[in-house]
Amino acid sequence: MRGPTNQDSLEAIFPPIADYAFLSDCENSCLVAPTGTIEWFCIPKPHDPSVFGTLLDRAAGSFRLAPADSAVPAHRQYVPGTMVLATTWQTRSGWLIVNDFLAVAPWYQTTERSGHHRRTPGDFDAKHVLVRTATCLHGSVDIVLNCEPSFDYGRVDAEWVFSGSSYDQVETTNPDYPRLRLSGDMRFGIEGRAVRARHRLREGESSFVVLGWTDAEAPSNRDEVDRSRAETSRFWRDWIDGGRFPDHPWREFLQRSALTLKGLTYAPTGALLAAPTTSLPESMGGGRNWDYRYTWVRDAAFTLRALHSLGFDTEADDFLAFLGDVLEPVGSHPSGAKKSRRTLQVLYPVDGASAPVEMELDHLTGYGGSRPVRDGNAAFDQVQFDILGAIVDCVFEHTRSRDALSERSWRIVVQAVEVVLGCWRETDRGIWEVRGEPRHFTFSKVMCWVALDRGARLAALRGEKSRADQWWSVAQEIHADVCARGLKNGCFTQAYGSEELDASLLLLAQVGFLPASDERIRRTVLAIADDLSEGPFVYRYQPDTTDDGMKGEGEGSFTVCSFWLVSALVEIGELERARTHCEKLVGSASALGLFGEELDPLTARHLGNFPQALTHLSLINAILQVIQAEQRANEAVRGAAISPSWWNAAGKDDRPSTVP
Repeated sequence: MRGPTNQDSLEAIFPPIADYAFLSDCENSCLVAPTGTIEWFCIPKPHDPSVFGTLLDRAAGSFRLAPADSAVPAHRQYVPGTMVLATTWQTRSGWLIVNDFLAVAPWYQTTERSGHHRRTPGDFDAKHVLVRTATCLHGSVDIVLNCEPSFDYGRVDAEWVFSGSSYDQVETTNPDYPRLRLSGDMRFGIEGRAVRARHRLREGESSFVVLGWTDAEAPSNRDEVDRSRAETSRFWRDWIDGGRFPDHPWREFLQRSALTLKGLTYAPTGALLAAPTTSLPESMGGGRNWDYRYTWVRDAAFTLRALHSLGFDTEADDFLAFLGDVLEPVGSHPSGAKKSRRTLQVLYPVDGASAPVEMELDHLTGYGGSRPVRDGNAAFDQVQFDILGAIVDCVFEHTRSRDALSERSWRIVVQAVEVVLGCWRETDRGIWEVRGEPRHFTFSKVMCWVALDRGARLAALRGEKSRADQWWSVAQEIHADVCARGLKNGCFTQAYGSEELDASLLLLAQVGFLPASDERIRRTVLAIADDLSEGPFVYRYQPDTTDDGMKGEGEGSFTVCSFWLVSALVEIGELERARTHCEKLVGSASALGLFGEELDPLTARHLGNFPQALTHLSLINAILQVIQAEQRANEAVRGAAISPSWWNAAGKDDRPSTVP
């Protein structure tokens, strides 16, 4: 009699997290395993239930197009400068290349307005089709197609019917789920929930298949498929060409990270996903499995700083507009009545809808047997004060780069600062969203200072002297409080009264709380580098001594913290150590240049949701700082052009220093 599957055997049947490819059309995304199988795909929105969910359970639906007798490709790469995946296969009889992409097309909704776009439409828009092509490069290759959707996280199998007069068009008939349409130039067969096809390609021959989930017209022949791929490539390359990238060997990592961040945007609203996945484990077999398919205000604000540094300002415009959408009052109000504004949440769905309720999907095994699998995230209504500073700093940096501050953005600042004024003395859950008891987290207090410091500067620029003076006064009070109560033995600690280190404190110099030359900053950075790290791999805190609600359960190193350490080492003048760490970290990227949330320091195995925005934005910041420091060291500095605008004064202040 067969016993239950053990943890090791479950892990063995899932590809390593780092082996997945990420595809996006700036609305939907999917993950492609090295076997040529799409194992994660959620529609119509990123936080909706999966259609292909094999990532979290090997029976939850998948879509494969690959050689019949091969499971390991010879090579995989993104077509340079794009989100088009090219997978090359060597078989016993020939060579094959498969191209996968989520199509983006020149604006095609010319007869009516889009029902879900809230931002200004661009020149391109998602086509809502997944295109897969297979071309025989040499010899002959038998290819197989196996499309097995299973709706609602694998609970409801697809029901298919033929929709044309031949065998090349099928569609689903499940009444309560998105209608899928599958078409191509192969002969399909319906077998239960699966649509299958098998075809032999000879040298120079190719086949294609297109999966659509809206009424948008899909490519229907090879010429249209080729045109769609060219249009999609042009969209991504036009976008990346608009950035500013240094002429450096690490340029490729910067560009792939920028493309990944762009792929995590939700163009119709301007929202930015933290990650496209849910419940990928932070430790194999453990319970640290969270749903990241939402917009974290904190992550998005940091992301915009990284994009600004590379010259991508439009995304910042759109995200601030998204924040305005979720914060502006709704409903009718009597004329002249003061409108109430929504309370700021930690995270939002990409459409700005109501907060997600967290639930466990008990029917799924989880990735590698790691349970529970979660849908939704209960952190949405946690008290986290650091997001207030992140928002105001986001507006501040955006104002400096765009030379303007809209009334809507100013209202966001005022709301955030007013909340800080009333709460900064209270406890919260902190940047790491602990599910233990609230505490006076040092980083949360520092970000309250950031909110008031940046808010005061913006108020002064608007000529609101009284408000600026009030905010500046409280900022100084918070600064003194943190320096008095957040230090232990010359280092900043995780919380007031604590002796524990916390990697978030690596950001203190970056946010301007103290200059990097301050001995307290230097000692904090070096303490984290020595006591909270294994080489370049940094843990966010020690889980066995921090009450995070997970009973001491272990986790991998947090890659965002590892890149924060690189930046902090540059800031305190440890350039050689910073560069060495950075080399090891970029060397730990996946074969496609992607990063998950965590890395196992012993094996460099990627853990957590994948790919993660916060990791990629910290990579951008760290690499740019290392490169710029090297240029300064080599006396090769090129001064940045600064417009003679009064907004540039936002970075200057003639007030006394707040450093005690």
